[in-house]
Amino acid sequence: MREDEQAWLDDLNPQQRAAATHGDGPLLVVAGAGSGKTKTLAYRVSYLVSRGVAPDRILLLTFTRRAAAEMLKRAAAVTGTASATSMHRVWGGTFHAIASRLLRLYAQPAGLSPEFTIIDRSDAEDLIDVIRNDMSLSQQGSRFPRKSTCLSIYSRRVNGNEPLERVVQREYPWCAVWQEELTALFREYVERKERHHVLDYDDLLLYLYYLLEDEALAESVGERFDHVLVDEYQDTNPIQAGILAGLRRRNPNITVVGDDAQSIYGFRSATVRNMLDFPAQFPGARVVTLEQNYRSVPPVLETTNRLIAQARERYSKNLWSTRTGGQRPQLITCFDESSQDEAVIGRVLEHYEQGIALNRQAVLFRAAAHSTSLELALSRKNIPFRKYGGLRFLEAAHVKDIVALLRILDNPRDEIAWFRVLQLLNGVGPATAAAAVAHVAAHGHDAAAIADFEGPAASRDGIHELGALMGELTTLAAEAPGVHIERIRRFYEPILLRTYENAEARVHDVEHLGELAAGYLTRSEFLTDLVLDPPISTGAQAGPPHKDEDWLVLSTIHSAKGLEWDAVYLIHAADGCLPSDMATGSESEIDEELRLTYVAMTRARDFLYVSWPLRYYVGPGAALTDKHTYAQCCRFFSPAVVTTMETREHGVSGAARFDPVTGSISRKISSRIREMWR
Repeated sequence: MREDEQAWLDDLNPQQRAAATHGDGPLLVVAGAGSGKTKTLAYRVSYLVSRGVAPDRILLLTFTRRAAAEMLKRAAAVTGTASATSMHRVWGGTFHAIASRLLRLYAQPAGLSPEFTIIDRSDAEDLIDVIRNDMSLSQQGSRFPRKSTCLSIYSRRVNGNEPLERVVQREYPWCAVWQEELTALFREYVERKERHHVLDYDDLLLYLYYLLEDEALAESVGERFDHVLVDEYQDTNPIQAGILAGLRRRNPNITVVGDDAQSIYGFRSATVRNMLDFPAQFPGARVVTLEQNYRSVPPVLETTNRLIAQARERYSKNLWSTRTGGQRPQLITCFDESSQDEAVIGRVLEHYEQGIALNRQAVLFRAAAHSTSLELALSRKNIPFRKYGGLRFLEAAHVKDIVALLRILDNPRDEIAWFRVLQLLNGVGPATAAAAVAHVAAHGHDAAAIADFEGPAASRDGIHELGALMGELTTLAAEAPGVHIERIRRFYEPILLRTYENAEARVHDVEHLGELAAGYLTRSEFLTDLVLDPPISTGAQAGPPHKDEDWLVLSTIHSAKGLEWDAVYLIHAADGCLPSDMATGSESEIDEELRLTYVAMTRARDFLYVSWPLRYYVGPGAALTDKHTYAQCCRFFSPAVVTTMETREHGVSGAARFDPVTGSISRKISSRIREMWR
């Protein structure tokens, strides 16, 4: 090894270095929370390139495109100039993005049209809804599952790779009576997608999975890569594990990195079994455990180590830190939600005065509704906060309209896109749209043929304009997608202005879409990236400026994964909230709730507070009603865990003195009421 290689590898601790410099063969890196797994994986990429592996023969699979970009950026930063400039040739991206790329290359043997388009979840729901209505399933005498539920059942069955009957019985028992109808619905859904050359998210993985079942094709695809590296392996589902097995039929060079203690996406069909069973699936696998934590103070690690030790099955690890000192985590029993709000706000402001900015503090909770009372209290105290969430960019109606027009150009068989676009026109309803789609199909799926369709009189001008647009854009096929969107904008803007409120902000979104498209060479590339890695949100027109430089973070635990704060407040740590009363039907579900609790607590660097109310409001509207329940502390805080924490009460003793059951005032009132009947 050259001296310059030795220098940058010295940035790693011994376990990280062992993982990064592993040679050939399967490698499992069990990376505890805050142990530097991203750095380790990035250095492994650097090491492979420095040892002569061609960057374009490395496949790096992550769960977000941003994660892949960050790792490759780090890898480029630690290597020499020659290696750094070639890092962009690494196959880096999400499972879905890489699947899409490979399926374009292997479209013919996969039985796909090379021009297939990808529909997002809302479009998939709409297609299911069309079929659901065509099959008269919406007109049953009793409740048939809505389109979103149908798609969720379908996705669970596909990604979990298990029979529909088992999925329905376990996750959707109220739908069991509809199993035969659901099977027919999903059969037609699959056939209709095939006829129209469209794939949904699940299809991208499923087609690649089945493609790799063919030994010759698996060998062909697998030979493209000398090394396969996978991040967040604990969050993969059975289909993704099967894809990896297919890619590595002949070549055992696979590195997976993850933390079984942070497997929390069972609702997406992810399974911790993929990680636990990795050594059996890839015989001879080396296991390297990263236990040095670079995030939390020792008292936090002591508590979280004891908490996760309750897991029934796991890779044993004991996180430790070279940091010194630190406050013991606090377990705070509160009388009710108002007391919990007071306790949290009091600590937040105390730390703020100590120099910890509000945005370095976070309140975490199991479900979004658990923060309702706190949000009202923060508003009353004039404490700014931001809650994770918002409308995703591709879910905005006007953005979907533009994307539908682009999809028609890419794939004129895309029936859902046609239906959306046609019904934007005056005088066009579902029946006219269906007739227009049939007209295009009868003319060889030539998009420009829509101009000749004779619809109702009120629709003819709009249909002819749409036909002219399609004809013009067909002649501009070789132009960059930014040119297409500019031409579409001129057609679409009058429709937008008459159809939607807040039109000015929406026009800006369309312009922004054109700016995004300017960075792509082809329309297909732009559409694929837009669907698989969309912008997070669409903004409304800017209102009065929010000039406060700081805000408290409110977040669900799932949204907080991978993040960290100086002070963390885990609220509603009461049985029924955490674990959720909807996730205690099996030992595996309870184990996942334990891991979810662990994820929340390991986000804390310096201060950790866990609170639970003795009583809280339940049901729709929560605090706006009088429906409440008395709680028990989360079952995961066993005596062994609690002994590592400082226990406190807030509002409990005061409430006890005025308890209407035990107080002297209540006895006087009750005696007076009894006297009424003597």
